[in-house]
Amino acid sequence: MAAVATLEAAPAVVPADPFALLPPDAVVAVAMSGGVDSSVAAARCVAAGVETLGITLAMWPGDREQVRDRGCCSVDAVEDARRVANRLGIRHLTWNLEREFSAEVVAGFESDYAAGRTPNPCVRCNQRVKFGVLLSRARAIGATHVATGHYARIGWRGGSWTLHRAREARKDQAYTLHRLDQAQLAAALFPLGGVERKSEVRAEAARLELVTAAKPDSQELCFVDGDLAAELGRRLAGRFRPGPIRDQGGRVLGEHRGLPFYTVGQRTRLGIRPERPDAPALYVLELDSASNALVVGPPGALRRTGLHAGDCRWVAGGPPQPGAGVEAQLRAHGLPLRARVMAATGRSVELRFDEPASQVSPGQAVVLFRGDEVIGGGVVETAA
Repeated sequence: MAAVATLEAAPAVVPADPFALLPPDAVVAVAMSGGVDSSVAAARCVAAGVETLGITLAMWPGDREQVRDRGCCSVDAVEDARRVANRLGIRHLTWNLEREFSAEVVAGFESDYAAGRTPNPCVRCNQRVKFGVLLSRARAIGATHVATGHYARIGWRGGSWTLHRAREARKDQAYTLHRLDQAQLAAALFPLGGVERKSEVRAEAARLELVTAAKPDSQELCFVDGDLAAELGRRLAGRFRPGPIRDQGGRVLGEHRGLPFYTVGQRTRLGIRPERPDAPALYVLELDSASNALVVGPPGALRRTGLHAGDCRWVAGGPPQPGAGVEAQLRAHGLPLRARVMAATGRSVELRFDEPASQVSPGQAVVLFRGDEVIGGGVVETAA
Protein backbone atom coordinates (compact mmCIF):
# COMPACT_ATOMS: atom_id res chain seq x y z
CA MET A 1 0.00 0.00 0.00
CA ALA A 2 1.29 3.46 -0.81
CA ALA A 3 2.63 5.59 2.04
CA VAL A 4 -0.03 8.27 1.73
CA ALA A 5 -2.88 5.76 1.76
CA THR A 6 -1.42 4.18 4.90
CA LEU A 7 -1.17 7.60 6.55
CA GLU A 8 -4.83 8.26 5.90
CA ALA A 9 -5.88 4.85 7.25
CA ALA A 10 -3.90 4.83 10.49
CA PRO A 11 -2.03 7.71 12.11
CA ALA A 12 1.35 6.85 13.54
CA VAL A 13 1.82 6.45 17.29
CA VAL A 14 4.36 9.02 18.49
CA PRO A 15 5.10 8.53 22.21
CA ALA A 16 5.40 11.64 24.35
CA ASP A 17 8.40 9.97 25.98
CA PRO A 18 11.09 9.39 23.30
CA PHE A 19 12.61 6.63 25.47
CA ALA A 20 9.42 4.59 25.34
CA LEU A 21 10.45 2.91 22.08
CA LEU A 22 13.86 1.80 23.42
CA PRO A 23 14.38 -1.86 24.32
CA PRO A 24 15.31 -2.46 27.99
CA ASP A 25 18.89 -3.44 27.12
CA ALA A 26 19.60 -0.36 24.97
CA VAL A 27 23.05 1.20 25.03
CA VAL A 28 22.99 4.75 23.68
CA ALA A 29 25.92 6.58 22.10
CA VAL A 30 25.18 10.31 22.16
CA ALA A 31 26.70 12.40 19.37
CA MET A 32 27.99 15.26 21.53
CA SER A 33 28.83 18.24 19.34
CA GLY A 34 29.84 20.48 22.23
CA GLY A 35 26.60 22.45 22.04
CA VAL A 36 23.78 22.82 24.53
CA ASP A 37 21.31 20.63 22.61
CA SER A 38 23.45 17.50 22.47
CA SER A 39 24.56 18.12 26.07
CA VAL A 40 20.97 18.05 27.31
CA ALA A 41 20.21 15.07 25.06
CA ALA A 42 22.99 13.20 26.86
CA ALA A 43 21.72 14.37 30.25
CA ARG A 44 18.22 13.09 29.46
CA CYS A 45 19.60 9.69 28.47
CA VAL A 46 21.37 9.46 31.81
CA ALA A 47 18.26 10.63 33.69
CA ALA A 48 16.19 7.96 31.91
CA GLY A 49 18.49 5.29 33.32
CA VAL A 50 19.84 4.27 29.93
CA GLU A 51 23.44 3.09 29.64
CA THR A 52 25.04 6.09 27.95
CA LEU A 53 28.36 7.14 26.45
CA GLY A 54 29.31 10.31 24.63
CA ILE A 55 31.07 10.47 21.28
CA THR A 56 32.35 13.67 19.69
CA LEU A 57 33.20 13.67 16.01
CA ALA A 58 36.32 15.66 15.22
CA MET A 59 36.01 16.49 11.54
CA TRP A 60 38.19 19.57 11.11
CA PRO A 61 41.25 19.38 8.80
CA GLY A 62 44.27 18.29 10.80
CA ASP A 63 46.59 20.80 9.12
CA ARG A 64 44.51 23.88 10.04
CA GLU A 65 44.50 25.61 13.40
CA GLN A 66 40.98 25.65 14.83
CA VAL A 67 40.98 27.80 17.96
CA ARG A 68 37.66 29.53 17.31
CA ASP A 69 34.59 27.71 18.53
CA ARG A 70 32.13 27.31 15.64
CA GLY A 71 29.51 25.49 17.70
CA CYS A 72 30.56 22.01 16.64
CA CYS A 73 33.54 20.09 15.30
CA SER A 74 36.17 22.53 16.65
CA VAL A 75 38.82 21.88 19.28
CA ASP A 76 36.86 24.00 21.76
CA ALA A 77 33.71 21.98 21.09
CA VAL A 78 35.50 18.71 21.85
CA GLU A 79 36.67 20.08 25.17
CA ASP A 80 33.19 21.33 26.06
CA ALA A 81 31.70 17.93 25.25
CA ARG A 82 34.31 16.20 27.38
CA ARG A 83 33.52 18.48 30.32
CA VAL A 84 29.80 17.82 29.99
CA ALA A 85 30.40 14.06 29.87
CA ASN A 86 32.51 14.29 33.02
CA ARG A 87 29.76 16.25 34.74
CA LEU A 88 27.21 13.58 33.78
CA GLY A 89 29.52 10.74 34.81
CA ILE A 90 29.61 9.04 31.42
CA ARG A 91 32.46 7.81 29.26
CA HIS A 92 33.51 10.17 26.46
CA LEU A 93 35.31 9.33 23.22
CA THR A 94 36.56 11.51 20.40
CA TRP A 95 36.69 10.01 16.94
CA ASN A 96 38.44 11.76 14.07
CA LEU A 97 36.27 11.28 11.00
CA GLU A 98 37.95 13.90 8.83
CA ARG A 99 38.53 11.46 5.97
CA GLU A 100 34.99 10.07 6.02
CA PHE A 101 33.39 13.50 6.41
CA SER A 102 35.42 14.85 3.51
CA ALA A 103 34.44 11.95 1.26
CA GLU A 104 30.77 11.72 2.22
CA VAL A 105 29.85 15.38 2.71
CA VAL A 106 32.44 17.93 1.64
CA ALA A 107 33.19 16.37 -1.75
CA GLY A 108 29.51 16.43 -2.72
CA PHE A 109 29.15 19.99 -1.42
CA GLU A 110 32.02 21.13 -3.63
CA SER A 111 30.84 19.21 -6.69
CA ASP A 112 27.31 20.59 -6.42
CA TYR A 113 28.45 24.19 -6.12
CA ALA A 114 30.91 23.72 -8.99
CA ALA A 115 27.99 22.51 -11.13
CA GLY A 116 25.78 25.49 -10.22
CA ARG A 117 23.59 23.57 -7.78
CA THR A 118 22.53 24.52 -4.23
CA PRO A 119 23.18 21.60 -1.86
CA ASN A 120 22.26 21.00 1.78
CA PRO A 121 25.29 19.24 3.29
CA CYS A 122 23.54 18.72 6.66
CA VAL A 123 21.11 16.29 5.00
CA ARG A 124 23.98 14.20 3.70
CA CYS A 125 25.89 14.42 6.98
CA ASN A 126 22.95 13.08 8.98
CA GLN A 127 22.40 10.20 6.59
CA ARG A 128 25.99 9.18 5.89
CA VAL A 129 28.02 10.32 8.88
CA LYS A 130 25.93 10.61 12.06
CA PHE A 131 23.62 7.71 11.25
CA GLY A 132 26.07 6.05 8.90
CA VAL A 133 29.71 5.94 9.97
CA LEU A 134 29.06 6.94 13.59
CA LEU A 135 26.24 4.43 14.04
CA SER A 136 28.33 1.63 12.53
CA ARG A 137 31.32 2.36 14.74
CA ALA A 138 29.16 2.84 17.83
CA ARG A 139 27.64 -0.58 17.27
CA ALA A 140 31.14 -2.06 17.03
CA ILE A 141 31.82 -0.98 20.63
CA GLY A 142 28.50 -2.23 21.97
CA ALA A 143 26.02 0.62 21.44
CA THR A 144 22.58 -0.18 20.06
CA HIS A 145 21.38 3.37 19.37
CA VAL A 146 22.69 6.83 18.50
CA ALA A 147 21.10 9.86 20.14
CA THR A 148 21.53 13.42 18.88
CA GLY A 149 20.33 16.88 19.82
CA HIS A 150 18.13 17.13 16.75
CA TYR A 151 14.64 18.52 17.21
CA ALA A 152 12.53 15.75 15.67
CA ARG A 153 10.39 12.82 16.81
CA ILE A 154 10.11 9.15 15.92
CA GLY A 155 6.88 7.16 15.77
CA TRP A 156 5.61 3.71 14.84
CA ARG A 157 2.84 2.42 12.60
CA GLY A 158 2.06 -1.03 11.26
CA GLY A 159 5.57 -2.40 11.61
CA SER A 160 7.35 0.69 10.28
CA TRP A 161 9.20 3.54 11.95
CA THR A 162 7.97 7.04 11.15
CA LEU A 163 9.62 10.46 11.34
CA HIS A 164 7.85 13.58 12.61
CA ARG A 165 8.37 17.26 13.22
CA ALA A 166 9.45 18.44 16.66
CA ARG A 167 7.06 20.16 19.04
CA GLU A 168 9.28 23.26 18.91
CA ALA A 169 8.40 24.44 15.40
CA ARG A 170 11.10 27.12 15.26
CA LYS A 171 13.84 24.54 15.89
CA ASP A 172 12.34 21.62 13.93
CA GLN A 173 15.01 19.62 12.06
CA ALA A 174 12.97 16.77 10.57
CA TYR A 175 13.76 18.24 7.12
CA THR A 176 17.46 17.41 7.49
CA LEU A 177 16.70 13.85 8.65
CA HIS A 178 14.35 12.81 5.85
CA ARG A 179 16.85 10.46 4.19
CA LEU A 180 17.17 8.12 7.19
CA ASP A 181 15.98 4.64 6.28
CA GLN A 182 14.10 2.18 8.47
CA ALA A 183 17.26 0.63 9.94
CA GLN A 184 18.64 4.06 10.80
CA LEU A 185 15.38 5.25 12.36
CA ALA A 186 15.20 2.06 14.41
CA ALA A 187 18.56 2.99 15.93
CA ALA A 188 17.89 6.73 16.31
CA LEU A 189 16.90 8.59 19.46
CA PHE A 190 15.92 12.27 19.63
CA PRO A 191 15.48 13.19 23.32
CA LEU A 192 14.59 16.83 22.51
CA GLY A 193 11.78 16.13 20.07
CA GLY A 194 9.03 16.81 22.57
CA VAL A 195 10.46 20.08 23.93
CA GLU A 196 7.99 22.94 23.61
CA ARG A 197 10.54 25.79 23.79
CA LYS A 198 14.30 25.97 23.27
CA SER A 199 14.47 28.01 26.48
CA GLU A 200 13.56 24.82 28.36
CA VAL A 201 16.74 23.19 27.10
CA ARG A 202 18.94 26.06 28.24
CA ALA A 203 17.21 26.16 31.61
CA GLU A 204 17.77 22.43 32.04
CA ALA A 205 21.44 22.78 31.13
CA ALA A 206 21.83 25.63 33.63
CA ARG A 207 20.12 23.63 36.37
CA LEU A 208 22.53 20.75 35.72
CA GLU A 209 25.46 23.21 35.68
CA LEU A 210 26.60 22.17 32.21
CA VAL A 211 29.26 24.41 30.69
CA THR A 212 27.30 24.65 27.44
CA ALA A 213 24.17 26.18 29.03
CA ALA A 214 24.70 29.67 27.60
CA LYS A 215 26.61 28.66 24.49
CA PRO A 216 25.27 30.29 21.29
CA ASP A 217 23.66 28.08 18.66
CA SER A 218 25.78 27.26 15.64
CA GLN A 219 24.58 29.25 12.62
CA GLU A 220 27.03 28.21 9.94
CA LEU A 221 28.38 25.16 8.17
CA CYS A 222 30.85 23.46 10.47
CA PHE A 223 33.49 23.14 7.76
CA VAL A 224 33.24 26.71 6.43
CA ASP A 225 35.44 29.35 8.00
CA GLY A 226 33.86 32.78 7.68
CA ASP A 227 32.45 33.96 4.35
CA LEU A 228 30.97 31.23 2.14
CA ALA A 229 32.07 32.94 -1.09
CA ALA A 230 35.66 33.13 0.10
CA GLU A 231 35.55 29.48 1.17
CA LEU A 232 34.16 28.42 -2.21
CA GLY A 233 36.85 30.42 -3.98
CA ARG A 234 39.50 28.51 -2.04
CA ARG A 235 37.93 25.08 -2.35
CA LEU A 236 36.92 25.33 -6.00
CA ALA A 237 40.00 27.02 -7.40
CA GLY A 238 40.31 25.99 -11.06
CA ARG A 239 36.77 24.58 -11.18
CA PHE A 240 34.93 27.75 -12.21
CA ARG A 241 35.38 30.52 -14.74
CA PRO A 242 33.71 33.83 -15.60
CA GLY A 243 30.78 33.82 -18.00
CA PRO A 244 27.95 35.95 -19.35
CA ILE A 245 25.05 37.35 -17.38
CA ARG A 246 22.00 37.25 -19.65
CA ASP A 247 18.41 38.36 -19.44
CA GLN A 248 15.57 36.04 -20.35
CA GLY A 249 15.80 37.08 -23.97
CA GLY A 250 19.47 36.15 -24.20
CA ARG A 251 20.84 39.70 -24.13
CA VAL A 252 24.22 39.92 -22.37
CA LEU A 253 24.10 42.37 -19.46
CA GLY A 254 27.46 41.72 -17.84
CA GLU A 255 29.88 39.05 -16.67
CA HIS A 256 29.77 36.83 -13.60
CA ARG A 257 32.84 35.62 -11.72
CA GLY A 258 31.77 31.95 -11.65
CA LEU A 259 28.50 30.08 -11.08
CA PRO A 260 29.39 28.76 -7.59
CA PHE A 261 29.13 32.31 -6.20
CA TYR A 262 25.47 32.79 -7.09
CA THR A 263 22.16 31.24 -6.14
CA VAL A 264 18.60 31.44 -7.44
CA GLY A 265 16.85 34.47 -5.96
CA GLN A 266 20.03 36.49 -5.38
CA ARG A 267 19.77 40.20 -6.20
CA THR A 268 22.96 41.68 -4.75
CA ARG A 269 26.57 41.52 -5.92
CA LEU A 270 25.58 40.88 -9.53
CA GLY A 271 27.74 43.70 -10.87
CA ILE A 272 25.10 44.83 -13.38
CA ARG A 273 24.74 48.57 -13.93
CA PRO A 274 21.04 49.52 -14.38
CA GLU A 275 20.18 51.11 -17.71
CA ARG A 276 18.18 53.82 -15.94
CA PRO A 277 17.67 54.89 -12.30
CA ASP A 278 14.12 53.55 -12.13
CA ALA A 279 14.93 50.18 -13.73
CA PRO A 280 13.45 47.21 -11.78
CA ALA A 281 15.80 45.11 -9.69
CA LEU A 282 17.16 41.98 -11.32
CA TYR A 283 17.33 38.60 -9.61
CA VAL A 284 19.16 35.39 -10.46
CA LEU A 285 16.64 33.12 -12.17
CA GLU A 286 18.84 30.27 -13.33
CA LEU A 287 22.40 29.00 -13.24
CA ASP A 288 22.89 27.53 -16.73
CA SER A 289 25.89 25.27 -16.24
CA ALA A 290 25.74 23.97 -19.84
CA SER A 291 26.61 27.43 -21.20
CA ASN A 292 28.21 28.77 -17.99
CA ALA A 293 25.66 31.60 -18.02
CA LEU A 294 23.77 33.38 -15.29
CA VAL A 295 20.18 34.19 -16.26
CA VAL A 296 18.57 37.17 -14.51
CA GLY A 297 15.16 38.81 -14.59
CA PRO A 298 12.47 40.60 -12.58
CA PRO A 299 11.22 39.12 -9.27
CA GLY A 300 7.99 37.86 -10.82
CA ALA A 301 10.01 35.54 -13.06
CA LEU A 302 11.25 33.65 -10.00
CA ARG A 303 7.86 32.11 -9.39
CA ARG A 304 7.56 28.42 -10.24
CA THR A 305 4.43 26.31 -10.48
CA GLY A 306 6.08 22.96 -9.84
CA LEU A 307 9.22 20.88 -9.74
CA HIS A 308 10.70 17.49 -10.54
CA ALA A 309 12.93 15.81 -7.96
CA GLY A 310 15.07 12.71 -8.17
CA ASP A 311 17.12 10.56 -5.78
CA CYS A 312 14.04 10.23 -3.56
CA ARG A 313 13.72 8.36 -0.28
CA TRP A 314 10.35 7.40 1.22
CA VAL A 315 10.35 6.96 4.99
CA ALA A 316 7.64 4.40 5.79
CA GLY A 317 6.46 2.77 2.59
CA GLY A 318 6.31 3.46 -1.11
CA PRO A 319 5.89 6.80 -2.86
CA PRO A 320 2.74 8.89 -2.43
CA GLN A 321 -0.06 8.31 -4.91
CA PRO A 322 -0.68 10.75 -7.79
CA GLY A 323 -3.20 13.36 -6.73
CA ALA A 324 -2.19 13.27 -3.06
CA GLY A 325 -2.03 16.60 -1.29
CA VAL A 326 1.21 17.27 0.59
CA GLU A 327 3.24 20.08 2.08
CA ALA A 328 6.63 20.61 0.44
CA GLN A 329 9.56 22.22 2.23
CA LEU A 330 12.57 23.48 0.26
CA ARG A 331 14.81 24.82 3.04
CA ALA A 332 15.72 23.60 6.50
CA HIS A 333 13.63 26.33 8.13
CA GLY A 334 11.53 27.37 5.16
CA LEU A 335 7.77 27.61 5.21
CA PRO A 336 5.98 24.50 3.89
CA LEU A 337 4.19 24.95 0.57
CA ARG A 338 0.94 23.21 -0.26
CA ALA A 339 1.38 21.03 -3.32
CA ARG A 340 -0.11 18.10 -5.20
CA VAL A 341 1.74 14.99 -6.34
CA MET A 342 1.45 14.69 -10.11
CA ALA A 343 3.59 11.55 -10.44
CA ALA A 344 5.86 9.56 -8.16
CA THR A 345 8.06 6.46 -8.27
CA GLY A 346 10.48 4.90 -5.87
CA ARG A 347 13.16 7.35 -6.97
CA SER A 348 11.39 10.47 -8.27
CA VAL A 349 8.46 12.81 -7.71
CA GLU A 350 6.76 15.55 -9.68
CA LEU A 351 4.92 18.25 -7.74
CA ARG A 352 2.52 21.05 -8.65
CA PHE A 353 2.29 23.91 -6.14
CA ASP A 354 -1.11 25.23 -5.13
CA GLU A 355 0.39 28.73 -5.33
CA PRO A 356 3.53 29.61 -7.32
CA ALA A 357 6.73 29.36 -5.27
CA SER A 358 9.88 31.47 -5.46
CA GLN A 359 13.54 30.49 -5.29
CA VAL A 360 13.27 26.86 -6.31
CA SER A 361 16.81 25.81 -7.14
CA PRO A 362 18.31 22.57 -8.49
CA GLY A 363 20.28 20.75 -5.81
CA GLN A 364 17.93 21.70 -2.98
CA ALA A 365 16.33 19.01 -0.87
CA VAL A 366 12.55 19.00 -1.19
CA VAL A 367 10.85 17.21 1.69
CA LEU A 368 7.20 16.18 1.69
CA PHE A 369 5.04 16.22 4.81
CA ARG A 370 1.54 15.10 5.67
CA GLY A 371 0.70 17.01 8.84
CA ASP A 372 3.71 16.61 11.12
CA GLU A 373 4.87 13.39 9.47
CA VAL A 374 7.70 13.19 6.95
CA ILE A 375 6.63 11.21 3.89
CA GLY A 376 10.02 11.44 2.22
CA GLY A 377 11.88 13.67 -0.18
CA GLY A 378 14.45 14.04 -2.90
CA VAL A 379 16.74 16.45 -4.70
CA VAL A 380 15.30 19.13 -6.98
CA GLU A 381 16.35 18.57 -10.59
CA THR A 382 14.17 21.02 -12.51
CA ALA A 383 11.50 23.63 -11.77
CA ALA A 384 8.73 24.78 -14.09
